[in-house]
Amino acid sequence: MSSVPKQRVSVIGGGGNVGAATAFSLIAKGVPAEVLIVDAVDKAAEGQALDISDAAFMMPGVCRKGSFKEAGQSDVIIVTAGARQQPNEPRSALMDRNYTIIKSIMDSLQPIKETAKILMVSNPVDVLTDIAQKTSGLPRNQVIGSGTYLDSGRLRNELSEITGVSPTSIHAYMLGEHGDKQFTGWSSARIGGRPLLEHPKMKDVDLDKIYEKIQRKAYVIIEAKGSTYYGIGICAATIAEALLNNTSQVFPVVNYVESFGCYLSWPAAIGYDGVEQSFEVKLNDKEREKLDAAISDIKKVCEKYN
Repeated sequence: MSSVPKQRVSVIGGGGNVGAATAFSLIAKGVPAEVLIVDAVDKAAEGQALDISDAAFMMPGVCRKGSFKEAGQSDVIIVTAGARQQPNEPRSALMDRNYTIIKSIMDSLQPIKETAKILMVSNPVDVLTDIAQKTSGLPRNQVIGSGTYLDSGRLRNELSEITGVSPTSIHAYMLGEHGDKQFTGWSSARIGGRPLLEHPKMKDVDLDKIYEKIQRKAYVIIEAKGSTYYGIGICAATIAEALLNNTSQVFPVVNYVESFGCYLSWPAAIGYDGVEQSFEVKLNDKEREKLDAAISDIKKVCEKYN
């Protein structure tokens, strides 16, 4: 390639499965950016960067190994590093192990570019996004998390099989927390401009069974192969692409919602400045109770680490 792309995306933890899947997805999607693989294990970062660079010869992006200091000067910093979730381990149980890791990463990135956007992928992502914002020093709108974007994609895939409608034409979200307190916003779900639950093929569907299937899918994958990475990799790359290209697409990402007073997984428009706007979502009384429970749990954990 005659020149290096002007935009830079760094993947912290790029030597691991999730980071490598994210970096590869950025290249495969044709994002015109310099993708840096950064990892505490230098050999792993080098190997992944060399491998992914072989896939970049026909794409506008490039990939190489980078340093933490270089990463701090990136346009988008994606953090996938962290302790691996064990089979049947609640995401909240990862907290103590990952708090120290994330704080160390933010210290290593300093000084961080003033216009940089940080995308947290490490779990528990809602709380770690809050910690990343506080330890990075960046404004809240510039620090977000992958949130329930993947969970919502799983939901749409399931609903697509039931209704026969493309997942991209089904507007339905998993909300609140990317974890055990997430819930489905059934009352706000739409298909073709009409309430999803009015679709004739949804008439006798067991909604609780759908929720349980979505909720358990990550655990099923982890039990079978050790970790999940392809789905979250493409989701993280898509969010990063929206940040770079200023698309103003709406994703259910972790963002700070003023009316709730905390970070949580909630629909927001994403562009060059990070979160451009967050949206009100129509909820029924039962869903509102679940939202309140998620907010309470997130705040409780955040306060512990403040």
